[in-house]
Amino acid sequence: MLVLLPPSEGKAPSGRGGPLEPESLSLPGLAGARAAVLDELVELCAGDEEKAREVLGLSEGLRGEVGKNAGLRTAGARPAGEIYTGVLYDALGLASLDAGARRRAGRELLVFSGLWGAVRVTDRIPSYRCSMGVRLPGLGALAAHWRAPMAEVLPEAAGDGLVLDLRSAAYAAAWKPKGEVAGRTASVRVLHAPTRKVVSHFNKATKGRIVRSLLETGAAPGSPAELVEALRDLGYVVEAEAPGKAGRAWSLDVLVDEVH
Repeated sequence: MLVLLPPSEGKAPSGRGGPLEPESLSLPGLAGARAAVLDELVELCAGDEEKAREVLGLSEGLRGEVGKNAGLRTAGARPAGEIYTGVLYDALGLASLDAGARRRAGRELLVFSGLWGAVRVTDRIPSYRCSMGVRLPGLGALAAHWRAPMAEVLPEAAGDGLVLDLRSAAYAAAWKPKGEVAGRTASVRVLHAPTRKVVSHFNKATKGRIVRSLLETGAAPGSPAELVEALRDLGYVVEAEAPGKAGRAWSLDVLVDEVH
């Protein structure tokens, strides 16, 4: 199983250890595209601060993120699973998983990123600020920048198992599973049961809990249909829609009344 996650908007501080080693990141086929984004982002943020803030869509209160990006090459790095924070990652609670579940997380979780394309939670990265919705002056829209390299690399990363897609729309724009891979992909959204609307907190927290439950129990669904059964066995209310045509992903709605 491969689980596709969005990053978090806010991030923990960079580590105090060694700096980023780009060649050590997973999915080496993305190396060239990563280098291009990193080069332009660092140059942009080391130059005109106001222009950088405008390009990155940062408020006055987030001005310090520009300097953080300017120092990406020398900042300490730490596992991506420690860098990403927020509601989804709090609910996922990687640090409190047992050893077996943490090993599964390292193999199965892939976090999409405007800067890195996609990384595993064990990859060491510095803290940064660069969403997939950014349009850099040289490279243009990042989602478009990532599509070609992702199309080359992600099908291999997906292997022959289930792909559980929990990304937000901005990050899903960087790679859309096609063909045979799409047929074993399940795209999940979380709805507030009384209103049947997506509510941000319910959506993020429940997705984090779903991933944690799958990791903790060792569930290994091999298809979207098996995922539906696994989630129902875990107590979730799931409505599933099989694709009408071959080469399309499944759509799963998880209904929740309350998230603590």
